[in-house]
Amino acid sequence: MNRAGPVAAPGLGLSEAEARERLQRDGPNALPGNRTRPLWAIAGAVVMEPMFLMLLCAGAIYLALGERTDAIFLLLSVLVIIGITLVQERKTQRALEALRDLSAPLARVIRDGREQRVAATDVVLGDVLALGEGERVAADAVMLEGLLEADESLLTGESVPASKSPAGDAVEVFAGTLVTRGRGMARVIGIAANTAAGRIGEALAATVETASPLQRASRTLVRRFGLAALACAVGLALLNWLWDGHGLLDSLLSGVALAIAILPEEFPVILTVFLALGAWRIARHKVLTRRLAAVETLGAITVLAADKTGTLTQSRMAVAELALGHDLFRVDGKAAPSAFHELARLALLATPVDSADPMEHAIRAFGAQHLSEGDRAFADSAIKEYALSPDLLAMSRAAPLAEGGFAIGAKGAPEAVMIMCRLDAAQQEAWNRQVHAMAVRGLRVLAVAAADWPGQAWPDTQRELPFRFVGLLGLIDPPREGARAAVDECHAAGIRVLMMTGDHEVTARAIAAQVGLSDAPRSISGADIDALDDAQLAIRLAEVEVCARVKPTQKLRLVRALQQRGEVVGMTGDGVNDAPALKAADAGVAMGGRGTDVAREAAALVLLDDDFASLVAAIRQGRRIYDNIGKAVRFVVAVHLPVVVLALLPSLLHWPILLMPLQIVLLELLIDPACSIVFEAAPASARIMRRPPRALGESPFRLANLGWGAIQGAGLAAILAACYGATLILRGSQELARGAVFLGLVLTVLLLVLANGRPAQPLWRIAWRENPWLPGLLGAGAFMLALLAGVAPLRAAIGLHGVGGEALLLIAALASLCAVWLEGIRRVLCRWKPSLVGN
Repeated sequence: MNRAGPVAAPGLGLSEAEARERLQRDGPNALPGNRTRPLWAIAGAVVMEPMFLMLLCAGAIYLALGERTDAIFLLLSVLVIIGITLVQERKTQRALEALRDLSAPLARVIRDGREQRVAATDVVLGDVLALGEGERVAADAVMLEGLLEADESLLTGESVPASKSPAGDAVEVFAGTLVTRGRGMARVIGIAANTAAGRIGEALAATVETASPLQRASRTLVRRFGLAALACAVGLALLNWLWDGHGLLDSLLSGVALAIAILPEEFPVILTVFLALGAWRIARHKVLTRRLAAVETLGAITVLAADKTGTLTQSRMAVAELALGHDLFRVDGKAAPSAFHELARLALLATPVDSADPMEHAIRAFGAQHLSEGDRAFADSAIKEYALSPDLLAMSRAAPLAEGGFAIGAKGAPEAVMIMCRLDAAQQEAWNRQVHAMAVRGLRVLAVAAADWPGQAWPDTQRELPFRFVGLLGLIDPPREGARAAVDECHAAGIRVLMMTGDHEVTARAIAAQVGLSDAPRSISGADIDALDDAQLAIRLAEVEVCARVKPTQKLRLVRALQQRGEVVGMTGDGVNDAPALKAADAGVAMGGRGTDVAREAAALVLLDDDFASLVAAIRQGRRIYDNIGKAVRFVVAVHLPVVVLALLPSLLHWPILLMPLQIVLLELLIDPACSIVFEAAPASARIMRRPPRALGESPFRLANLGWGAIQGAGLAAILAACYGATLILRGSQELARGAVFLGLVLTVLLLVLANGRPAQPLWRIAWRENPWLPGLLGAGAFMLALLAGVAPLRAAIGLHGVGGEALLLIAALASLCAVWLEGIRRVLCRWKPSLVGN
């Protein structure tokens, strides 16, 4: 979506119509790569999965046995499962594509005479790029105006930035390079593959989404289970053939059935689907996930180090007070008294025309309202500027006087301006009292100074100019409307919020109190940070809520100090200098609205609306996603264990073979969508933000979670196996036993979905409205049971017989016993291990 900006010079840039025509003619500004994966490729990858290879082997064995009906039915069922998997894969792919579209870099272009933000892929030949510090160049372009420096190490390997200014057609800026300093305009002369980066190699544009730690862990686990499944399958086939006297092909089929039962093929599917769709859901809360591993980290954050301006506050600065010694003017809609005009004029003179700083926007807005046109024109005539520097937080600008010489206005941090004005101790103390009084009211305080300079030989630094202290300017940036509620939610969730700001300590503490960080916030200053060693800093950070007068270069040290204490750090940032800290943080969060491209590239997450409440909502979603992965993993363990027992036990006890591959395929029709769709959409626990963060190293595959699933599955397996054995012994009916137990197993799958979907709630309280997929799955399960119980040809095709009234009573008894077992386990866990249940 385009966003209009400032008006540009007439005739500069293309019109929207020209841009659309050129985009259609030349195509998007993107290298080939990241193409949509075709369905046939997804299907091929699915078919090559071990489980499907085993199912195809089973179909071939049925054909070898001459059981064509069974073979066809099995292969058709395999196609259905492949179809379900394709739907899941495609849904995941669409979610990832939507995230890539959201995370596509933006470019500022001049169209229809206005500056607009467009996707970098929509930049066309002839577009005029507006370039600024911290931005990536979207295409090869020739400089038109301005002066800037660009980091071209991507192309040249040289780390020293190259200077760029208009000089005919010889000076170009190149796609993918970074503007490190200055501003300028450039006309696009090459896009896509016709750029320097494109000619070097298309791989520069390819983004490879690396697997998250959980995904790698699940794949390792599946490979190990796969080897175990193969060994068990061979052993069972030999056992059935050589010991139980079954035929070779029947023995092979039972071995294949056991292998399918053991192999937890669903684990990688769960994580891929949950993380991709989870990132998509988080994006709906205005937080873009650039790396899927960040979804895992969100739920483990223990400290949120947040910028004040724009994140906790509205970033809509306005001049609220002007101070001349003891004289104070509070801006309330009235015209400023003449006594304060010099202070306002000097502040405006010290403010660049094209600044993006919200404080400087506020000063210019105040000048437009309270100063004359002549005063504003004089301020805009400045020809010399001393920029803000890390060692002196002040800047000054000089404008020529009609009678000769220059008038200089300076503004900046009060302590910096006092140094420039060489105030004595008594003067500093008097002004500091005024600064403190204004800061206590939550104002951001700037000091203003003036100087005269007679000639053109400018000193090297502004420290050498003869400044006199004029007064103070108080600006206010009110807290965001939902900031206090979001901070309270963090505190309830065991997350400490640490505010980082360049403001004065008193101002920062006032805002911290307003947003609820503490009733009496404690602070540490940038100077204190420099004075402490790493160990001392780590200890001190545990005692404060505010880091004030912090320089961007200090943020990396703050992040590492917090991590040294074992904290999992989420940090927000927006500038080029924030990038190292964002990358070092466990969950770096870049600002989407006011952040630089460099910050966004370094961060794992991008806060699209710069709102702290959106970030807290994303943390809530991250916790929900992690909880649901745990539920799904537990369900997979619980549902596989009865299948493994019922596939293996008959052979060990010389009972008739119970489960065949075709029957397990029918179970997969319920298991696959349950674990990857129904659990993904499961609602969050009511207490999800009222419990402490999980440990970063904690995993859904931890012993406690797997053990819970194993206990559920072991009890269900015992009930089903006991029913099978008792029916064989007491009734002497293999058909009755097989039919009742298999249909009971189908019911067990549905009961496990209910038991694990909301483990803190009783089994019979079904979340019909909270989970849109649950009614569909339960309906599909009921429909499958009705078909198997009522359609004799279908029962015969899958090897079930004798499902009559007696079998239905047996199934009802099985379901009741299984429900009692699952509810009993849930109640024990709610009492003895409430954290595992999600309470």
